[in-house]
Formats: sequence, C-alpha cells, structure tokens
Amino acid sequence: MRKLLVTTFLSLDGVMQAPGGPGEDDDGGFPHGGWSAPFMNERLIDLMTGLTNRAGALLIGRRTYDIFAGAWPLAAADDPIGAKLNSMPKYVASRTLEKVSWENSTLLQGDVAEAVAGLKRSEGGEIQVHGSGDLIQTLLRHDLVDEFHLLVFPVVLGTGKRLFGAGARPAGFRTGAVTAVDNGVVITSYVREGTVRYGALGPETGNW
Repeated sequence: MRKLLVTTFLSLDGVMQAPGGPGEDDDGGFPHGGWSAPFMNERLIDLMTGLTNRAGALLIGRRTYDIFAGAWPLAAADDPIGAKLNSMPKYVASRTLEKVSWENSTLLQGDVAEAVAGLKRSEGGEIQVHGSGDLIQTLLRHDLVDEFHLLVFPVVLGTGKRLFGAGARPAGFRTGAVTAVDNGVVITSYVREGTVRYGALGPETGNW
C-alpha cells in the first residue's frame, strides 16, 4: 500500500489559502495572497526539496494543477524541485478539465475517492498532495490521508480556507519529525494512527 502524504503551508489559525502569491486563490474575497512568501529562505527551500524528492507521484486538484503547470515547466534546468515535479507522475483530480498537458500528467477518471484508493493500492512510492485544498477535503472525508506534513508560519490571517473543514473525520495521529526554522516556521509531521482517545482532566481524577 502506497502512503499518501499531504504537505501544506498553514497560518497559526489554520488557513491554507493562497500562500504563494496574490491572485493564487481569491475565493471569498481573500485579501492575503502571498502570506508565506516573506518567510522563504534557503533552509526552508532545502527542506522542501528533500520532501519533494521523496515522492513517487504527485496528486493535485484543478486549481493547483493550473498554477503548477503554468510555473514549474519554466524552472531552470538545475532547479531540483522543478526537475522532480516536471518528471514525476502526476495525477489530477478535476470535475472541469477534459485533458492535461503538463509532462507525465494523468487526469483521474470517475469518483475521486475511489480513484485515489486505487492509486494507493498500486505499485510505486509515496503519493504527495501539495496545495489542493478542495481535494484535501475529499481525502479527509474518506480517511485517505496517511500523513500530514505541516509548515506552520507565524502569522494569523483571520479569514480564508482552513485545512480541516467540516467534513473531516475524527482520527488519531502520532507526531513524527519536528523541525524549527530560524525564521519562525515550524514543520511537523503527523502520522495516521488509530482513533481519537478520550479521558478526563482535573484534580479529582488524579490526572492533573
């Protein structure tokens, strides 16, 4: 079974919308496009390069496909992230696209959840999801995410699309690697494990 990993840029209040630039995603009149860009430094780029190089395939939604397909083919030949993204297999989930032209891209057919479950049963390395907020909501509803790789930036935005929407299933996770970057960004991985556990806190319970 292939692992499916979601990697996401998040504000402190859980917003994942349009981190890369103005106009990336203006839905709802979102005014903060490009909020992650001032934090990009060599260390963060190196960490993202290492993560991307782990991937056996990329799974993305229509909006992220449009952004990536319009940008990464223009990357310099020696850009390691560009080289990896351009060459690896890419699977695109979309209700509106009829074809995809980015090198090594395939448009998923039929029910998205069923198609992704089939991808996870296929041969190959780790499947990574970048961006793709709407697609992530579908993956969460169907419990298809094996690991989150969250880059939390020291900003509060107050509005915008959140990583965990109303349809997310209760689920347990364990913490994997944690890395703090000197610009204030904290990167944490969370690996799917079991169910939510419950208890009680307070001096009367002896658990305080």
